[in-house]
Amino acid sequence: MEKSQFKKAKLKISGMHCASCEVLVERKFRKVAGIEKVHINHADGKAEIVYSKEPDLRELNELVRGDGYSVARWDDRGTGSVGINESKNTVVDYLQMIWIGLVLISLYFILKRIDFLPSFSISEHMSYGVIFLIGLFAAVSSCIAVVGGLLLALAGKYNEVNPGLTGIQKLKPHLYFNVGRIIGYTLFGALVGAFGSVLALSPRANGYLMVIVSAVMLMLGFQLLNLFPGLRRFGPKMPKFISHKIHDLSSVDNKGAPFTLGALTFFLPCGFTQALQLYVLAIGDWKVGALTMLTFALGTMPALFSLSAIASFAKGAFQKYFLRFAGVVVVLLAAFNINNGLILAGYNIDLATIFSTSTSGVSGGGAVAPIVDGKQIVKMKVDGYTYSPNKFAVIAGVPVEWQIDGAGAAGCGRVVVMPTLGISKYLLPEGITTITFVPTQTGTIPFNCSMGMMTRGSEFTVVPNTTGVVGAKVEKENTQAPSCDPSVATCAEAQKLKIEVSQERGIYPRELTVKRGVPVELTIDDKVALGGCMSVWVIPKYGVTIPMKIGVIKSSFTPTETGVLNITCSMGSIMAQINVID
Repeated sequence: MEKSQFKKAKLKISGMHCASCEVLVERKFRKVAGIEKVHINHADGKAEIVYSKEPDLRELNELVRGDGYSVARWDDRGTGSVGINESKNTVVDYLQMIWIGLVLISLYFILKRIDFLPSFSISEHMSYGVIFLIGLFAAVSSCIAVVGGLLLALAGKYNEVNPGLTGIQKLKPHLYFNVGRIIGYTLFGALVGAFGSVLALSPRANGYLMVIVSAVMLMLGFQLLNLFPGLRRFGPKMPKFISHKIHDLSSVDNKGAPFTLGALTFFLPCGFTQALQLYVLAIGDWKVGALTMLTFALGTMPALFSLSAIASFAKGAFQKYFLRFAGVVVVLLAAFNINNGLILAGYNIDLATIFSTSTSGVSGGGAVAPIVDGKQIVKMKVDGYTYSPNKFAVIAGVPVEWQIDGAGAAGCGRVVVMPTLGISKYLLPEGITTITFVPTQTGTIPFNCSMGMMTRGSEFTVVPNTTGVVGAKVEKENTQAPSCDPSVATCAEAQKLKIEVSQERGIYPRELTVKRGVPVELTIDDKVALGGCMSVWVIPKYGVTIPMKIGVIKSSFTPTETGVLNITCSMGSIMAQINVID
């Protein structure tokens, strides 16, 4: 048929809230006789079709009504029925959202006060239970639209090619699909995390990327609540042709097709998936990437295994109230976790205090730290990824002796960083680590781990010295190995080690050799900006902390035992190794 005989039409699709909806409706319309091309934009609900035979609106509505959508002529938009997700919120709807939010916030602080609260932060230690919960929300609210349709098409093709199957045998494509999805998400998550580590973003850039991740989550929450519909056009989207190509593979008669397609769903449009992909990229750790995407895939699996039951529940009143609850949870999660990115970007803002009526959290219930022998004594314990307490009040001009019990520290929490004072300190796995500094100006001194993933709002508040307290004299801490005095001993020449960090060679060399008992001078020529856990290197054996910055960094220590000596990032990943021999 000649192109001149084709006609164009615009339709209004009501009820769409994400890119997954676009793919789902487009594929259904393409099966209608006479429709040659179709392009849909969920942001404004516009469908542009090219046809040789004008489609029947009743037929189109029948195709998509079961998925919660409705179709009308573009010129008649607003006069007909609309889908559940497009109807305007009423006063009652807004009151329900506020009520849900207040209940969740109250529950948060109750659980926090009784110390029965897991981590709810988008960070290196984000609770995998929360990621699993995000998977549950995603499966019912958006991902199931495309992934579920693909699975049903795949199962239908499998049953058509293999007639006479038993009930258990018919489950094979579902099983293979979900196994492929779990393995694929794990592997691709690891690759995204590894790629993030290669990018070597600065801590500030990492922080801004984390803020973007939280902003994406915030927009997804708004979509679920039908708030600010204009924001839909700004959400991240995977190229739509990739989704259609993956769906086209469902017609392939191949025993490995279910497994392969399950793995490839990693690239299908799902806002929650893409938000976590950005999160993994920002973290820059392949292990965290693998575990994050694995947990998310497990969260979506119950819905995919019971597709027909979920499909029936994910409509009508159940869908309305479930999505409202999920939307409030996602909005609160995103709002609270914007703080993590702000910390990494250099802004010490604690959003949680907005909802708190208490000003405690400062050691001593708001009182300044006690002074002993001219020093302000501050004590803190690190348990996993939590500082307890995490806020202290000290007076200006008097030395602070900060005693830290880091035996229970995990991940990046093994290193404490105070950017404004240029302090980075590895916490000893046993005993107390002491950091001494003199606060010279009033204000706040934030501290955290090198990735900004510990307790929010951790800081010292420096108040004026109104009583004229005179502090003890404190010598600058000597973090280098003591030099040998040739006037009293025969000194061996220091062993000089050099490591280069560059885009071309990576970390080179990764293995070095030194002799036991002889001082080592380690020089690192850093040619790239390292971010995340790589922004601080550590030699745990000797408690040596090496803040990384572009240029030449020097450190020294004396190996006292033979064996392999690891140089790690602040989270414990090995950067290089030193073989100590006799």
